[in-house]
Amino acid sequence: MVYTYNFLQYNRFEVGMFRIEFMQRAFYLAERGKGFVSPNPLVGCVIVKDGRIIGEGWHRAFGEPHAEVNAVSDAELKGNSVENSDVYVTLEPCSHSGKTPPCASLLIEKRVKRVFISTLDPNPVVSGRGVEMLKAAGIEVFYGFLQEEAKRQNRFFFYHIKNKIPYVILKMATTLDGFIADKNRNSRWITNEKSRKRVHKIRSEVDAVLVGSGTVKADNPSLTVRLVEGRNPKKVVLDFNGSLEGDYTVFDKDCFLVVKKGKLTEDRLNFYREREVKVVEVESGNVKEVLEKLYQNNIGSILVEGGSRVAGMFLESRLVNELMMFIAPKFFGEGKRAFSFSNSFTMDNPLEFKSDDGFLTFYLRS
Repeated sequence: MVYTYNFLQYNRFEVGMFRIEFMQRAFYLAERGKGFVSPNPLVGCVIVKDGRIIGEGWHRAFGEPHAEVNAVSDAELKGNSVENSDVYVTLEPCSHSGKTPPCASLLIEKRVKRVFISTLDPNPVVSGRGVEMLKAAGIEVFYGFLQEEAKRQNRFFFYHIKNKIPYVILKMATTLDGFIADKNRNSRWITNEKSRKRVHKIRSEVDAVLVGSGTVKADNPSLTVRLVEGRNPKKVVLDFNGSLEGDYTVFDKDCFLVVKKGKLTEDRLNFYREREVKVVEVESGNVKEVLEKLYQNNIGSILVEGGSRVAGMFLESRLVNELMMFIAPKFFGEGKRAFSFSNSFTMDNPLEFKSDDGFLTFYLRS
């Protein structure tokens, strides 16, 4: 990841005391928590004294100590006192007690001199309170450094905290003429192993992978991380009408089955209970309702890997944050189209991909 620094952005600070390389190091450390800290944010922390790093840490996993705690521990284990040090942290130190004590209180206790923060925490229980605690204790506090990079790194967290629904990435692998399967419904493999590794890397970083019942019936996928090292995500299966009858690979304790109320027989409910599948009932089955239900189950980010019907449904909902297209340099001429929509669109009123928090990514197979 590349970070940029605009000195004009920080004309309200005495810039000379800020060192960009230390904040960049904090961002690098924060990345190590990807796939393990959700629903918490990624955070990295570097402690500097006399121009050199004396301690560093990152938030390693949900429920474990935060980045500041790990950085202080690292410094002290090396025999360094953090008193009168400068602390570089990618997100505002927390001011409340949750699974861990407030990090702002720790920095106050350790009598650090200055704290440089990339961005404030959007969580309403923090949101500026950490800064105020530090300032009230006489610690110099500066924030706004590399702020866009911080928001980009924690886009999942910033989005789900603000909107109370998961951040959504929609992935599709297509031919140049827009097919996801040939006329015989054969789709393995449109792209190459490099592309598949990239998808598995994304799987390891999100909370859940979502598919429709059609994909489960056709492919019996495992939806696990196999081609790279990383954590397996939760699995979400949309089966609104309760049409799945077999015993599929995805059905285990990490699976959420989304179904409309009243669509499952008692026998089928018992089948899911035996496998510890979490049945999530919805009323209408629209995407917003599904996302709200999943958020209530601590899912803050989703990779949608469904077929054309699920992809079309999510795009029509306009709740997709990132559209990730893997496009292979080949043509089928006919076959299964990438997107199936319930409505048609015109030049005057197209379905446009717009997201204030997202971007459009294309991967061309070489």
